[in-house]
Amino acid sequence: MSKGQLKQTERIQAGPGPGRGPMGGPMVGSKAMDFRGSARRLVERMRPERVRTLAVLVLTVLSVAATAVGPRVLGHATDLVFAGLIGGRLPEGMTKAEAVEALRAKGDTKFADMVSAMDVVPGQGVDFGAVGEVLLIVLGIYVLGSLLAWAAGYLLNDVVQAVIRRLRADVEDKVHKLPLDYVDSQPRGELLSRVTNDIDNLGQSLQQTMSQLLTSVLSVFAVLGMMLWISPLLALIALVTVPISMLVAGAVMKRSQGMFVQQWRRTGRLNAHIEESFTGHTLVKVFGHQEDAERRFAEENAELHRASWTAQFVSGLIMPIMMFVGNLNYVAIAVVGGLRVASGHLSLGEVQAFIQYSRQFTQPLSQIASMANLLQSGVASAERVFELLDAPEEVPDRHESLSGRRGEIRFEDVAFSYDPERPLIEGLTLVARPGQTVAIVGPTGAGKTTLVNLLMRFYEVDAGRITWDGVDIASVPRGELRGRIGMVLQDTWLFEGTIRDNIAYGRTDATDEEIRAAARATFVDRFVHSLPDGYDTVLEEGGTNLSAGERQLVTIARAFLSDPELLILDEATSSVDTRTELLLQQAMAVLRRDRTSFVIAHRLSTIRDADLILVMTDGRIVEQGSHADLVAAEGAYARLAAAQFAGQEA
Repeated sequence: MSKGQLKQTERIQAGPGPGRGPMGGPMVGSKAMDFRGSARRLVERMRPERVRTLAVLVLTVLSVAATAVGPRVLGHATDLVFAGLIGGRLPEGMTKAEAVEALRAKGDTKFADMVSAMDVVPGQGVDFGAVGEVLLIVLGIYVLGSLLAWAAGYLLNDVVQAVIRRLRADVEDKVHKLPLDYVDSQPRGELLSRVTNDIDNLGQSLQQTMSQLLTSVLSVFAVLGMMLWISPLLALIALVTVPISMLVAGAVMKRSQGMFVQQWRRTGRLNAHIEESFTGHTLVKVFGHQEDAERRFAEENAELHRASWTAQFVSGLIMPIMMFVGNLNYVAIAVVGGLRVASGHLSLGEVQAFIQYSRQFTQPLSQIASMANLLQSGVASAERVFELLDAPEEVPDRHESLSGRRGEIRFEDVAFSYDPERPLIEGLTLVARPGQTVAIVGPTGAGKTTLVNLLMRFYEVDAGRITWDGVDIASVPRGELRGRIGMVLQDTWLFEGTIRDNIAYGRTDATDEEIRAAARATFVDRFVHSLPDGYDTVLEEGGTNLSAGERQLVTIARAFLSDPELLILDEATSSVDTRTELLLQQAMAVLRRDRTSFVIAHRLSTIRDADLILVMTDGRIVEQGSHADLVAAEGAYARLAAAQFAGQEA
């Protein structure tokens, strides 16, 4: 049963419901984001994929190692070229020591120190063969690193999609276990946003951040190790920027966390308004509320724009700040490195490699910071999904079965309320004998539909019990209980499919002849033949290509086909014309034969032949008896009957 199928006038006593604002909408930004807790739960959900995750980790480590070694090897090629250029300037036939002494004798001490630290042969130029070999090795290293990274990305895609697939399955399973009061307390668009938008956003965020985040973190450690190997002094200069970067990123991330939560909550609220407006599109136009709907949309859209812009802007500040700090670091390393080369403590290739490493060191830090907005957005969506998964479920089923099909229903001192502070039903007791038709009448909000919801176990009673042939229905599995009940609601529900499929929904194994027999018994057959494709006519969403009365006839045919042990009719004839109503009364008389039936009605003409009529007011049964007895009693029912039948005669 959907929210629209519950009598809102009865449920209004429950108040706005948990987690909703004063106007019935979701409370935006009412809960701070638990980043660590949600991230930890995401990691736990990857546990079934631990083998492939480990493979991803190994491949990524190897890929990062190959990428980290590349600049060091490439620096050797630079040393070969530079040594050849310097060697070509020195006199041929001298040893390196003699050339250094000659330079010192000329007073060129700094050049002599640099030559002494180089692997140079005086008079010998660039060895292009050796340089070519080094370049081929570098090419091979980078190709290998790319292939390993591709393999890691391929496996990671499998891991992420498997996690999201299981999460979708868990959410779908959870939705079927949620009690009706939870569904009723949530705007439908908000619930759909969690099931669709938030899971999609989480999948995209994981896909985009996990691989890059893992690579970036490993790159930081690999590059740091190479820098310490080349020059601890330059490494220390590079490390000075790390705490600065972390402080800046941490401050910005802390500020943007709550903004991303608000962004996705606003998205859910906007979806709820759009879904409500489109579902009631006809009513919006009939009552001239287009401008009001557009105004509310504009307000919600503006709030979403403001929340999204603020979240993206604040988180987007991280990357420019990190780049600025990285550029300062680059300048410092270039200056100090040049001085170290001139003094002979480092080779030019080592400084070149270190500068590359400094770029590789700040780049993953910048990438980690730039991914903060995606990561926070994904974790914010994960938190909303986990809130749904953590919602309280229906009371677990017990396993006592119903035997036979006598159909004696007893309400024994039943009490129920949507809100503990506002009782709705108190001390209600009634007995429906096997095969009886029990009609329930009363003013709007009296508790008629609530009575049926308790019988269907859409809600659990607060006190007392309801028995079926002496068995407490609270001990019967919901599936078995509802499988014995046929229900026709005032609000029709048809899905997109053929008329045959919609009727067969009551019993999927029914033959074509049984479907047609049910259609004939409920007068569906008489209008189906006027349709272009007969029983194969495809209904649009909600069955909008049929009239309201025709849609109701199809739902009655569905209940007829299911052959239930207990029948519930909730204003089932309210949408049909008077002539069709008379025909349906005959059909339902056949349908109610030999089975207990509960009929909720406002039009008393449909229940005159009921075995027992209950008159309810404020959750209590104030009168009960047959039509004749109640009219003779000259009470509330008699006044209601007089008003209705007098109106018909007039």
